[in-house]
Amino acid sequence: MGNDGETRSARKDREIIQAATAAFIGKGYDGTSMEEIATRAGASKQTVYKHFTDKETLFGEVVLSTATQANDIIESVTTLLSEAKFMEGGLQLLARRLIAVLMDEELLKLRRLIIANADRMPQLGRSWYEKGFERMLGSMASCFQRLTSRGLIQTGDPHLAASHFFGMLLWIPMNEAMFTGSNRRSKAELERHADASVEAFLAAYGVQPK
Repeated sequence: MGNDGETRSARKDREIIQAATAAFIGKGYDGTSMEEIATRAGASKQTVYKHFTDKETLFGEVVLSTATQANDIIESVTTLLSEAKFMEGGLQLLARRLIAVLMDEELLKLRRLIIANADRMPQLGRSWYEKGFERMLGSMASCFQRLTSRGLIQTGDPHLAASHFFGMLLWIPMNEAMFTGSNRRSKAELERHADASVEAFLAAYGVQPK
């Protein structure tokens, strides 16, 4: 084991997945070979096949490894949408954090790659959605339900409200990036967009002063 308790096998898995991620993003699924991944990982092709049966299996591991980022995002959702944090501008902080993470250039490239291979690997795209975005949506809906019960926002359907929030936040910059091939917006531009999205959301769902 290493100093952090990681086994040699787990470390090699991680190194291969990191190498495969770079290769798939750089050359696409069809343009990437197991031999190239082995070279990038500093391993033999035999070692790569020992850890991952074939290229499709390895691609699946690459995709699902990114879905674990949802854990950090969900933690941010539950923290920043607590009653106390919400009253201190937590929704704005959350919107800025979400747009920064989800508009990351490498994540956008992987998203395009998943979509490009969705027809031949439908289960992979479905798993990525369920373990990533769907969990984020559910977590936010639960928080909106609690905030509604506290009288801080008004939602007849918290899940629909969460969908509206993500739609306002991501529809324009995400589609722009997906169709043009890159995220052309600066951090400041993304933050302004996030702030405007929160303002629009609260205009619809916020509790109006009497």
